[in-house]
Amino acid sequence: MAKTNSNSSSIGWKITSVVCACALICVSTLYAMGIGWREKVNETVPQPISQTEVTTSQEDKSVTDGKTMLSLWTEGAESKQKLIDYVESVTAEGSSDYIPVENRIAVFDLDGTLFCETDPNYFDYTMLLYRVTEDPDYKDKASDFEKEVAEKIKTINEGGKAAEGLEVDHGKAVASAFAGMTVSEFEDYIQEFKKQPMPSYNGITRGEGFYKPMLQVIDYLQVNDFTVYIVSGTDRFIVRGIAKGALDLPASQIIGSDESLVAEDQGDVDGLDYVFDDDDKVVLGGDFLIKNLKMNKVTVIAQEIGVQPVLSFGNSTGDASMAEYATSNNPYKSLAFMLCCDDTERENGNTEKAEKMVSLCEEFDWIPVSMKNDWTTIYGDGVTKK
Repeated sequence: MAKTNSNSSSIGWKITSVVCACALICVSTLYAMGIGWREKVNETVPQPISQTEVTTSQEDKSVTDGKTMLSLWTEGAESKQKLIDYVESVTAEGSSDYIPVENRIAVFDLDGTLFCETDPNYFDYTMLLYRVTEDPDYKDKASDFEKEVAEKIKTINEGGKAAEGLEVDHGKAVASAFAGMTVSEFEDYIQEFKKQPMPSYNGITRGEGFYKPMLQVIDYLQVNDFTVYIVSGTDRFIVRGIAKGALDLPASQIIGSDESLVAEDQGDVDGLDYVFDDDDKVVLGGDFLIKNLKMNKVTVIAQEIGVQPVLSFGNSTGDASMAEYATSNNPYKSLAFMLCCDDTERENGNTEKAEKMVSLCEEFDWIPVSMKNDWTTIYGDGVTKK
């Protein structure tokens, strides 16, 4: 009896050993399968990227975009690199210089900054001269005042000096010479004048006189979520007409000197006493209101934009207040660039004026842009100076 019990215990122990061994094998197999599964998942599921890797990637992209999009700027141009470095630093999230999108405001002057300034004079000066002295539909109707202003412009074009107060007188003459036109009729007139050939250049019309490297700057800033404004001393509607077809900017982002607007049937009735009706049209009222230069540029930026710019681009002392407004007491990193008209081979440059601007840049810590040295082209390879 004792022997029988011993055999039964031995058999039970063996069975238990076999079961434990099988269980161990199963657990080991499942564990190995789990490791393999995790490795497979790790191969197919994107792994977290460190902040260092993200920052490096963003920096590389910004630098690459800048060098690619600013392809008409010479390699090694200091002004170009400073702009790229700036955009890189203020658009990288986590950077101490980061600027929120709503505060990325860039303001540009027009004449001499984006567009040909003198051929032989400003676009709006030459258009008024044409209106008063050559336009067959108007030259016999021109007032004595308009003729006097036109004569002063002609004197400048022939190498003379500008008369005192011409900036304001020109604005008054433009307002009166085009009075009664609807806004759309005035724009059509501008578009026709843009078709005239540039006097000093082959292969380009007046409306095509944009500096191509500066158009790249606008594109580059817009890609990096900057809102771009033009703030010009030229008449607001003339600037809009010049920009049409060349710049991807809404009319609300184009600011210039102002003249009065009235309803076509308004007559002498004050705007507070007149009601626009369904037969009315908005027309030029004939009165000059303000020349948008110097401190007036700061005023209009504060009124119409309502946000302090962080970038300013200009070319003359008429843009100095705008440049200082952008860079003074700004809570964000800010820069001001000034174009220097030092190219006399490809453009109607003025080396004396350019040297003065370089000196001002040193004094006020603005960044000078050399049209001669920083750009591979100005108006395009097909354009030559006569």
